[in-house]
Amino acid sequence: MMSHLIIDQDRCTGCGLCVKMCSSGIIALDDKSNFPQVQEENVSHCLYCGHCEAFCPSQALTLNFLPDEKVPLPAGAGNISQEDIAFYLKKRRSIRHFTREPVPKEKILEVLDIARYAASGGNGQPVQWLIIHDPEEVKKIAGLTIKWMKNLLNTDHPMSGFVPMLISAWEQGIDVICRGAPHLLFAHIPEDNPIAPTDAIIALTHFDIAAPAFGIGTCWAGFVAAAAMSYAPLQKELGFPEGRKCAYAMMFGNPEYKVYGIPRRKPLEVMWK
Repeated sequence: MMSHLIIDQDRCTGCGLCVKMCSSGIIALDDKSNFPQVQEENVSHCLYCGHCEAFCPSQALTLNFLPDEKVPLPAGAGNISQEDIAFYLKKRRSIRHFTREPVPKEKILEVLDIARYAASGGNGQPVQWLIIHDPEEVKKIAGLTIKWMKNLLNTDHPMSGFVPMLISAWEQGIDVICRGAPHLLFAHIPEDNPIAPTDAIIALTHFDIAAPAFGIGTCWAGFVAAAAMSYAPLQKELGFPEGRKCAYAMMFGNPEYKVYGIPRRKPLEVMWK
């Protein structure tokens, strides 16, 4: 039987950092060899988070999970100055004007490949994706969202008093739902997982933050997400797998305009104890 940990014995120093970093506390140093190991009865408790190999200073340890896909981390890779990360995040804008040029599927997959590294509770990684790439299908989904809004009229729904102006704008030919975005991204999750909604927001935030580096503009599609969570005709149109539901949605595409400045925000409010 293959070992749960693959150890490069020429590199391993027996420092025990992998033992300390293991979230499940299942790694121990062998009494004789001083190499890290996981007892067979504890393998099922592994979260496959990869902390053990990621924090190994000599890179002597590989978690036996898709070991052939392990990629070396080049020295200095991913290092971003405080100033650069501050400006990158502060200039991030919600994009509501898009060009007609579609974002290539390959580029979308590159960004999603980054988002799959997002943190999730217990490293459960419950988030899966639905991409609406056809602009005509995006328009259809926007129309179904308007139909959902019409059902809210004269009800006690919190949006009841707000939707008339959205419906009116839509009927005048103004896309107030998807803002003419060519694509939509849905994060969907297991219906019975209570922490998955948070996992989905974290993953979508990764997409949202990474997208501008690829020249992609994003905007959180709150109206579509709300409709997708409760409106059966839209749920049928989206066709999520059985047992899964919409967590949230995001519109995206190539931005029509560039960002040249940073707007002000409320002062920082912090409590210390």
